[in-house]
Amino acid sequence: MEKVLQNFLDEAIDVFKSYKNLADKAIAQISEEEFFKTIDAEANSIAVIVKHLGGNLRSRWTDFLTTDGEKADRNRDAEFVAESDTRASILENWENGWRILLDTLESLAPEDLAKIVQIRGEDFTVLKAVTRASTHAAYHIGQIALLAKHFRGENWETLSIPKNKSAQFNEYLAKKEDKGNYLEAAQEFAEKK
Repeated sequence: MEKVLQNFLDEAIDVFKSYKNLADKAIAQISEEEFFKTIDAEANSIAVIVKHLGGNLRSRWTDFLTTDGEKADRNRDAEFVAESDTRASILENWENGWRILLDTLESLAPEDLAKIVQIRGEDFTVLKAVTRASTHAAYHIGQIALLAKHFRGENWETLSIPKNKSAQFNEYLAKKEDKGNYLEAAQEFAEKK
């Protein structure tokens, strides 16, 4: 059982790294203006999504096993306003949140997965908190990729399997000795095309 739990932790770390890499590659394709641009009055900009996710990760994963994941110093509502921020300050916050998450995950042992942590006063097993965080990150990273692709239009460099290339990707994957993470394999394939 310990091996299975360690595999879960290792896979969680790989998945988080892959999603961050995908978001970073999407963000790298957009201009300063596009980083802060919204598609309508109710939409969030990529800047706001990045700021929110960085703040969320910092709050949830700082002193993860010993304090509530909703830190007293977090101002979640302020994460959805980026008017006085710079791209550099938002990306610094983003990197900090991801560093805290990954350092914390790498410090966990299989026996930690059954421990109880709190988020906003609600009890979660560590395993459930990790799963919850990965789905939250994936949700927002999908938004980042969609917006970046929208802004880049025909200049978008795909981060996944290009349209009408599924068969070629399947062939590529079949020949690939180290299949690795699916997201990374799809990105590698896209970069070769």
